[in-house]
Formats: sequence, structure tokens, C-alpha cells
Amino acid sequence: MKVKIIASTKINYIAAKEEFDDFSGKAAGICYMPGSFEDLVNEDPAKTQRRVLQTKQNQHHSVYDHEQVSLFIDGIPKILAMFINNEKMYTTSEKSARYTKMSMSSECELLYDNWVEIFTKLIKEKYQASYPKFFDDKRIHKLAQENARYLTSVFTPTPMIYSTTYRQLNILYNFLQRFVSKEGKTDFEIKLISAMKDLMHGFESTPYLDEMLAANNKNREFSLMTRDDEPMLTEYFGDVYATTYKGSFEHLAQALRHRTLSYNMHLLPKPEFYVPPILSQHKELVEKWLNDCNSQVKQYPQGMLVSIDEKGTYENFILKMKERKCTFAQLEINNQTDATLSKYIDALETNHHPKAERLKLYAKGSRCTFPDYKCPSPCMFKDGVNGSREI
Repeated sequence: MKVKIIASTKINYIAAKEEFDDFSGKAAGICYMPGSFEDLVNEDPAKTQRRVLQTKQNQHHSVYDHEQVSLFIDGIPKILAMFINNEKMYTTSEKSARYTKMSMSSECELLYDNWVEIFTKLIKEKYQASYPKFFDDKRIHKLAQENARYLTSVFTPTPMIYSTTYRQLNILYNFLQRFVSKEGKTDFEIKLISAMKDLMHGFESTPYLDEMLAANNKNREFSLMTRDDEPMLTEYFGDVYATTYKGSFEHLAQALRHRTLSYNMHLLPKPEFYVPPILSQHKELVEKWLNDCNSQVKQYPQGMLVSIDEKGTYENFILKMKERKCTFAQLEINNQTDATLSKYIDALETNHHPKAERLKLYAKGSRCTFPDYKCPSPCMFKDGVNGSREI
């Protein structure tokens, strides 16, 4: 076996659309080439172009996924990033509200700053004396930010690098067109469509839109929000699984990074909000938290709960646990992963499924307790290891 680089992404280089078409046309020739790849590289350009036209007309579009486009998108709302991230064919690097302070309204900023102070005080009181090395002031501040961000809008703008393929860029453009033309728009969708129009203009400023690649004869659309006429998901646990639960927008954004799993969401009929567990023993703080969340309800705070459908395989759920059952993971998704694990084990035991015993091996705590995982940086935080932490 020999390995040879034949194409690569190059920083600060903007390939011409014709280059992408040429490479894809040559890639399409692999399927039935009589000679070598070098023959394709050196073939008559007119022959390549005929194959380009033929593959586009015949919707043999997968060859147009060979070329990669990296976009820097500044000011994309978090929720719109979630929409495009759910379409799988991408790589993204996005500014994190877990570690930085995002742009927000003056009203929200006052709430945010106040809650950073409250969470900082609570974390110090509960954990710093017992675990001074782990809970230093820097980590406590980041954890306080991580929880205060639930008050910030899911429409908060953020910068990101978004890399996808030539073909997928055109598919996304079509999805944006379809969503924008949707009838009977809700308040949430109206806000979203405004951002989608901006992103469409951004895509139009690139040289890579192609009418044939953007054709949508399969009638596909954005997959994140379930259609109004779709029946409710029925839970099932076996070699494959499907489950539904309530989680915040922020939880969902984290979950979407598991591209081996499938996620959908729909808004709840009445606003509900995630309450960070560290507040649970302080009735007055829970009340203040919910009041502050409600004051931001028209901005759709990231702590607002939505109904989340999750589907995947037994093996890929184990992979999810190896990411999310950890002291360093967001607590909300950590706890929900635990809850799904309990449901999964109960269902397998009830049905006398042979994989039930293996799944129990992952129910002893965080991933550092797993039989097939070695932690690269042990936290030594007991409550984190055994899964009882509140932050």
C-alpha cells in the first residue's frame, strides 16, 4: 500500500470554483478508469468537463464532497450554528461561552455578572476548602461563567471557523432558502430567519454556489427541528436506541458534537428552564434564578428547556459516555447521560438482553472508572469521579 497526498486545504488560498469542479470531475472518473490516476490528472480538460456536467445532471454529487471550504463566520447566532452543525458534514471551531464572556445586551449583562458572583461564592463555599488544588480561583471563575451563560440568549452572536465540503455548502444554502420561505412562522422562527438571510448573503459572497449542486430533488431540509406533523418519538433500548428528554439549548449544542448520534428538538408549549444543581438547596436563589430566566424569555435564554430526541447505536452511546461522563464535562449533559444509561440498563435487563451486563460496567461513576478508558489527566475530585458533583 502507498499513500500520496493529492489535494489539501491551504491557508489564505481561495480556490476557484473551476478547480473544485475539475478535481471532482477527475474523482468521478475513478469509478471506471481504464488506466491510472495519473491518466485522469492529465486527461483532456474537455473530457473532464463533460464528466462534471454529467455528474451534476445525474445527481452523482458525492464526488463534490472531496473539496473542503473553510469559512470564518463572525457574528453567527449560537442557534444557527446549531442548525448547520446538526447536518454532520462539517468541522467547526467556535468561541465558547464556557470560558469567555460573550456579547450581550446591557440588561442581560447585569444579570450575567450578578450570577457569576453568586456562583463563584457558592462554589468556593462548597468545594474550595476540600479540593484547593482542583478548585483554584481560575477554575471557579470558569465554572461560574459556564453556569451564568444559561441566562444569555441562544441568539447570542459568536465567531466560528466552519469547514465543510463544496457540495455540502450548496446543500446548506438550499436548506436556508427552504426555511426562509416557510409559512406560518413563529416568533422563534422569525428571529432565526433574520440570521439565516444574513448567512445566505454570506454564502452568496463565496464563489462556490452551484445551481445544480443546490438542487434538492430529495426534498431534504434542516433536521434539527422536528416537523409539526411528526409523531412523538417512542422510546426504545436495544442494539439501537431512541430516547427523549428535556434539556437546555446549551445542552443540545453540546450533544450535537456527537456526530455518530442523531438529534432533533422542538420547543415546549410553555417556557421551562434548567436550574443548576448547586442552587437546589437555596430556595431563594432558585426563585431568583427562575425569575431572571423568565425576564429574558423573549430572547430565548440558553437555559430554556426544549424537548430533545436522541437516537443511535449501543456502541455509539458508549462513545458518548466516554466524552460526557467526566468531571470536566458540562454537568447538565453529564447527568442526562447518566439518566439515559439507567434507562438503557433497565430496558436491557427487562428484555434479558445479553449486553446488559457490559453496560453496567459504565454505571460506577465518571469515565475514569470505565474498564476500557484511561484518563490522561486525573482530577482527583471525589464528587466528580463518583458522579455526585453539583457543579
